Amino acid sequence: MSASRKLGPSSGSVSPRPAAYIDPRSAPAGHGVRPAADIDPRSAPAGHGVRPAADIDPRSAPAGHPMRRLFVVAAAAAMLLTVLPPVFGAEPAPAPAVGAAPLSPWQAVSRVLEEPMVLCFLVIAVGMGIGSIRIAGMSLGTSGVLFAALLFGHLGQHENWAMPEFSGTLGMVLFVYAVGLGAGPTFFRTFRDAGKQLAFLGIITVVAGGAVAWSMTRAIGIPGDLAAGIFAGAMTSSPALAAGLQAAQEAGRQSLAVSIGYGMAYPIGLVAVVLFVQLLPRLLRINLEVMGRELLQQAKSGQKIGRFLIKIGNPAVFGKSLHDLPLLDKFGWQITRVLDGDRLLPIKEDHVFQDGQVILLVTDERNVDLLAIMLGERTEQSVVIDSDHDRADVVVTSPSMLNRSLRDLHLRGRFGVTIARIERYGVTFVPNGNTSLSMADRVTAVGEPAGLKAFEQAAGHRIRKLHETDLMSVGFGLVFGIVLGMVPVYVPGVGEFRLGLAGGPLLAGLLFAHFGRLMGIVGYMPLAARMLTQELGLALFLAAAGYHAGGHFVDMLHQHGTMPLVMSLVVAAVSLTVSALSGRYLLRMNWMQVLGGTCGAMTSTAGIGAIVNKTDCDIPVTSYAAAYPAALVLMTVLTQLLVALLD
Repeated sequence: MSASRKLGPSSGSVSPRPAAYIDPRSAPAGHGVRPAADIDPRSAPAGHGVRPAADIDPRSAPAGHPMRRLFVVAAAAAMLLTVLPPVFGAEPAPAPAVGAAPLSPWQAVSRVLEEPMVLCFLVIAVGMGIGSIRIAGMSLGTSGVLFAALLFGHLGQHENWAMPEFSGTLGMVLFVYAVGLGAGPTFFRTFRDAGKQLAFLGIITVVAGGAVAWSMTRAIGIPGDLAAGIFAGAMTSSPALAAGLQAAQEAGRQSLAVSIGYGMAYPIGLVAVVLFVQLLPRLLRINLEVMGRELLQQAKSGQKIGRFLIKIGNPAVFGKSLHDLPLLDKFGWQITRVLDGDRLLPIKEDHVFQDGQVILLVTDERNVDLLAIMLGERTEQSVVIDSDHDRADVVVTSPSMLNRSLRDLHLRGRFGVTIARIERYGVTFVPNGNTSLSMADRVTAVGEPAGLKAFEQAAGHRIRKLHETDLMSVGFGLVFGIVLGMVPVYVPGVGEFRLGLAGGPLLAGLLFAHFGRLMGIVGYMPLAARMLTQELGLALFLAAAGYHAGGHFVDMLHQHGTMPLVMSLVVAAVSLTVSALSGRYLLRMNWMQVLGGTCGAMTSTAGIGAIVNKTDCDIPVTSYAAAYPAALVLMTVLTQLLVALLD
């Protein structure tokens, strides 16, 4: 079979050509032309059906899946074995005398739980079992660990049980650092384009919730530590809980109230967001599925990367090379091929544009019309392209290639290759001459086979690098974040303020992920490793925080009554209302953006999951991602300020 592909007339665009001529590897996302054998089961879309059973996470398996049943049953059995004896009045197990009767099941369990590591991981296992249970489409997820820990902490008041030292602190640092690495690639960019409005929506929402929490605390006399926990729980933000605990500890105050307040408020905040995003469309008589289809039709494919045939016709371009077109550098575009006869061949370093030449332009479809005018005009003609031999996907790992612009790397002159696309943190974009490469970038290079081979060697092409974690960078990154959290910052009206062990690593993660490489520290962590670090860190943190608070939870409830619960509901309700009204009438967003942005502003994964189940439109998800980072960072700051202001 020939390796060539034929590109036919398509109004100047290469993308809408006959299916028989489409290169499956170059088909746009969502094009539908991709051989089944080429689908990575781990990256297959939800519901795609291409996922090996062994790769299924029991917590994310569909309801009724055997792995989920086994997981939940095991957790429930462990809980029953632990909980039932003290509920029915069993006393702590004394040390058995020599020749005494065998230990009862409860005494045996109690003795085993005196080992801190056993207690810690049992709390996590039971908590994850609780978190995996779905009721009306909602689940607690990892936050279920907090409630299991509260229960074990209450039961362990009269037992010789103890959590491992530093497990909570270690978990908090790992968790917020991983969150920063995940949010970093989009956090700073949200303030440069349309996402700025969604980031502003997140700020409005969080400030409204913080103002309500502060006002109600002053009015009803709830302690500041408890109020900070209620605020974090009502906004469903675990990093905010971590920040509140750290602030209380640094202030020399009892931090248990922060965890207790979070445990009281979190279920209310979770349910409030999920109900809000489902009830609001019904009250407004909005069909999310129909609206999603309409918005998708309006958007069409204007933001997708495409390949377009352009006929050079602008006299200002005649006789010039690619290096002589600096005005085009503000656009994401690349000229990868030039027509020779009826075949598109990779463009060379010394190529000079002439009148009537046909070139292949790779760019975002939003820019193609303007770029076509600057170069000449779009054209329709049949051409042949050999994408099997003169194109390669290369993973960049060589330090000599990192943090240098494509212009400085002179890839066309050295290897005769052009970088057509870059995939970074799951986002694909077209670079320009000012774009720098980062560790583990997956680039699409176009050139002659020999040049591609040489470029692969120079770039340090290693597919495994996409799945490897640089533990040295992780270690130094955490050290930098911890030290950053120790630096005092003066805030007028508040006094000396530190980011602490919650804010410091979070900011460090944001910086390293944004810059890719900073002070020799690589900000890349594979998705699987980052999710494990984030999940394990959060579980350790919640297990320790909940266990230490569990012994005082009932006393706190007796002391303050139902007011913390009322305050949680008011904070969540006001925040949601302000977010929806501001997004719709102040920022002029459509309802899809409003709902997704509101979930991001409330940092509610359960909320965005409820919306996604109602529509295939991706606008709510992108809005969620844009609002989430700003809201997340601001929540950590406001929680610490609440602790300081309400001292």
